[in-house]
Amino acid sequence: MLLYLTILFLVEFVRGAALISFLPIYGDKALGLDLDVIGAAITAHYITDTGLKLAIGYLLDRLSIRTVVSIGLLFSLIGIAALQFADIPWVFITAAAIYGIGISPIWIVCLTRVKEDQRATQMGFLYTVWLVGLGSGPVVTNLLLDFNLEITYWVMTGVALAAWVMSLFIKGSRSVHIDIVPFREQLAILGSRLKDMKLLLPGMVLQTLGAGMLLPILPSFAVNSLGMSATHYSILLIIGGGCTVVGLIPMGKLSDTFGKKWFLIVGFLAFGIILIALTQKPPLALALFWAFVLGVSYAAVLPAWNALLATFVPPGQQGLGWGVFSTVEGIGGIVGPLIGGFIATRYHEASVVGLAGIMFMIISLFYVFFPFRLFKGGEELPPVNGMK
Repeated sequence: MLLYLTILFLVEFVRGAALISFLPIYGDKALGLDLDVIGAAITAHYITDTGLKLAIGYLLDRLSIRTVVSIGLLFSLIGIAALQFADIPWVFITAAAIYGIGISPIWIVCLTRVKEDQRATQMGFLYTVWLVGLGSGPVVTNLLLDFNLEITYWVMTGVALAAWVMSLFIKGSRSVHIDIVPFREQLAILGSRLKDMKLLLPGMVLQTLGAGMLLPILPSFAVNSLGMSATHYSILLIIGGGCTVVGLIPMGKLSDTFGKKWFLIVGFLAFGIILIALTQKPPLALALFWAFVLGVSYAAVLPAWNALLATFVPPGQQGLGWGVFSTVEGIGGIVGPLIGGFIATRYHEASVVGLAGIMFMIISLFYVFFPFRLFKGGEELPPVNGMK
């Protein structure tokens, strides 16, 4: 598991560096690309990432972890390496798309390793590793971008190379012990789960849609609307990400103890309020305080949401199950950057932030009326087709 978590950290380091800092800043400052082109590149990344999740989940149920993870990470390495030639929009977008191929396998493998008891607590630990990687990537990249663009590129490429090399040391076993069930029957089981969780589907899509809208515009919003330098932006990310990392495991334990409903309601409501507050151009000290509150809110939401989602994954088809659900969540990630980049180009970055804030408040209201009572003990679904 330590090897998996190390690879996950390296993969998310590069992903955070690329999506949150390098692609938006490099595309804007170095290549002079419009925000809608940058949004299209991030969308291309999520299209390949999301589109392959179902197939990767299916392969993980049948092939060795090493084969699936190493081939995926090789594609990601190629995508990152191609960015040095991305001096025209279609190359920029294509490189981002190729990079998205290798993200899913290691994440799904880690999800299948989480045990059933105290799942929210363990999800909190997993997300701690994920967020440390995802958060440290853009922080390091922002500092390096101020110093030297070429060095930034080679650091990203080197970390991607290290992740691929480490994947070659994974044991050649399958992800989990599974019963051999025909693919059509597996899809029927998952279809039953999706039908039972249809009330969750709007929230799944809207959550990633709101977050996706923010990705292409965050650096320019911090500079143009909040008056931040790259160093200030790095501090903001450190505060928000650090509070999330510190809070994940305690919040996961509290979610296991008290249930998930109010963690989701309060967490998403705080997201919405703070994003709208940021559009009012607060002073630096207040903006950093809002980053602190956002980090705590994110720590409350993540373990609760993923533990809730995990109750729908059929035992014996965990790779396929997480692949399907991640694909559904990824729809918002595909559409969001396009919408965010388009609105920011036509209007202003603050318009995107305000709209995302309204969406998160709507999601909070959605969970107020969500019928958690349908879950056994307020948390679990009844068996589907005789399966727990």
